[in-house]
Amino acid sequence: MSVWDFSIIPDYFTSFLPYAWMTVQVTVFGILVGLGFGFVFGLMRVSKWAALNYPAKFYIWIIRGTPLLLQLLLLYLGFTNIILLDKLPAAALALGIHNGAYIAEILRGAIQGVDRGQREAGISLGMTQAKVMRRIIIPQAFKRAVPPLSNQFIIALKDSSLASAISVPELLLHARQLGSSTFHYMEMLLIAAIYYLIMTTILTFFANRIEKRLRVSEARTV
Repeated sequence: MSVWDFSIIPDYFTSFLPYAWMTVQVTVFGILVGLGFGFVFGLMRVSKWAALNYPAKFYIWIIRGTPLLLQLLLLYLGFTNIILLDKLPAAALALGIHNGAYIAEILRGAIQGVDRGQREAGISLGMTQAKVMRRIIIPQAFKRAVPPLSNQFIIALKDSSLASAISVPELLLHARQLGSSTFHYMEMLLIAAIYYLIMTTILTFFANRIEKRLRVSEARTV
């Protein structure tokens, strides 16, 4: 049984940088894919047409009812007879599909939270339903959605660690491999934790800045 030796942390700290960058890539690609899925299915979710609404409900039900790790393994291993995905695309796509369901529900709630009078006012001015949605509802819904979206992006960053299950060379996998080779699991995992804390802190900072700017711009228009 090895004794903890935290003095070795500075020696190994910089070796985690390439793996932190891989974590960022998986997260960014996953968020972008998730925003795409979330926007499309979020609009389908608020549609009055059953042909759009029910498929969106089904997608959200399936994704929210199964764990991300299972979805990742299905994409990477389960569908090999249909399509072969490399590790990074599989991880980013699984993360995106997973987050898309939650983002869709965030957008649905934000859109439905906009005062109904706003829609009626736009229609009374001669706007079409699509133009009202594009020019009035969505901009206001976006402002409402920023705080929960920020939380979802932070969750996505932490969930990217599951990519280690298919050997994507990200932070957690590197920490486990170094821990196995040096027998200093605690120290290597602590380094990974520090990197995650740094990245989530940076993400939170920028999210708070955006939220503050939106509040200021909204106050100016009142």
